[in-house]
Amino acid sequence: MEVVILAAGKGTRMRSRLPKVLQPLAGRPLLAHVLDTARALNPRRMVVVIGHEAQQVRAAFSAQGDLSWVEQHPQLGTGHALRTALPSLGLEDMVLVLYGDVPLLRPQTLARLLEAAEGGQALAILTARLPDPRGYGRIVRDASGRICAIVEEKDADAKVRAIDEINTGVMVLPAARLPGWLEALTNANAQGEYYLTDVVAAAVREAVPVIGVEAEDATEVAGVNDKAQLAELERLYQRREAERLLHAGVTLLDPARLEVRGTLECGLDVTIDVGCIFSGHVVLADGVRVGPYCVLSDCTVLEGAEIRAFSHLEGAEIGPQAVVGPYARLRPGTRLAHGVHIGNFVEVKNSSLGPETKANHLAYLGDAEIGARVNIGAGTITCNYDGANKHRTVIEDEAFIGSDTQLVAPVRVGRGATLGAGTTLTRDAPPEALTVSRAPQRTLSGWQRPTKKKE
Repeated sequence: MEVVILAAGKGTRMRSRLPKVLQPLAGRPLLAHVLDTARALNPRRMVVVIGHEAQQVRAAFSAQGDLSWVEQHPQLGTGHALRTALPSLGLEDMVLVLYGDVPLLRPQTLARLLEAAEGGQALAILTARLPDPRGYGRIVRDASGRICAIVEEKDADAKVRAIDEINTGVMVLPAARLPGWLEALTNANAQGEYYLTDVVAAAVREAVPVIGVEAEDATEVAGVNDKAQLAELERLYQRREAERLLHAGVTLLDPARLEVRGTLECGLDVTIDVGCIFSGHVVLADGVRVGPYCVLSDCTVLEGAEIRAFSHLEGAEIGPQAVVGPYARLRPGTRLAHGVHIGNFVEVKNSSLGPETKANHLAYLGDAEIGARVNIGAGTITCNYDGANKHRTVIEDEAFIGSDTQLVAPVRVGRGATLGAGTTLTRDAPPEALTVSRAPQRTLSGWQRPTKKKE
């Protein structure tokens, strides 16, 4: 089986410089969702037909080496698009035609369609029944219920328009017959285009069975033409993700207020509060709790950890039983060991924190290696950037860093050392000792507080 994805359209109604198939759904281009579905079927090859902003579309998927690209110029309809793709196909058995702006199709639905095609002996069409079929081509059946034609709405009379079974455009075609069928297409229709759907009439003439497979869920075949429809599909996608997580045993305090913009894997007894956003690849292990309005991107959170409200985590690994937040920010390269506490308004970047270390409030820890059972006082800053280069700070086990301390990297704090509040550390602090760096306190007698001048 080979797959052809039609993705050449401009998407004028999107009112965007971005090609329609690159419009984002759940944080990824529409076309990316279609490609994932196609790959799940293990096709022999995948050909993507592009046109509008072709180079931009290709560039967005340049890392995916399993794709063949074909440019359609000019764009003269779906039949012309498939004809353009023919030289890139092997035409061994079946050709599955998909669309770059129909992103919610499930692999299992397409598997049913492929089965109906009987290995290329039949033409299989995915259909759907809609309460309002306006805008879609209609499936016309004969007296025995067999499909005999597909009529586009602009070419349909009132009787045909009353039909509620619509053509989704998704079909499986017998490869051996494609060249002849496509070559015989004409553009004698209201739009002056070469309709792929006209191959149905050719199949009927040649006594090739035409099989209709109705989608069990009509939302699967929803396409995108404008931003309003894109927003509708976003909600459908997120509802689907919420249902998946609920069936897997995840507690969602409000399934309608969840955003998954990548992949989210959850263990047992995971709880997610309202308004959370997950992007990239996120793993939540058993017993993890995520508080309201958190943002997690490309993170792993291990057993029993808690992410408290309004925290933002990116590229971080959170150890078992750790507590993060509220209002914490963990940037890429952050590694928290077992039982670490990161409190409100603490930012950590490219740093590792050992078991049971605490930074409970108002600190910046960048490019640091921090040991076990370290206490980081409020207002602590690792001064990692000298204006040209980054330098690392090392804080060994059981050190105590007093409030309002600046550690000017590169610098090391020895095991069990204490830095007094207000210290600016520019040299290594020895272990098991108190290091203090602060200006002497003075009291000026006779000093008077300035008064406001009268105007």
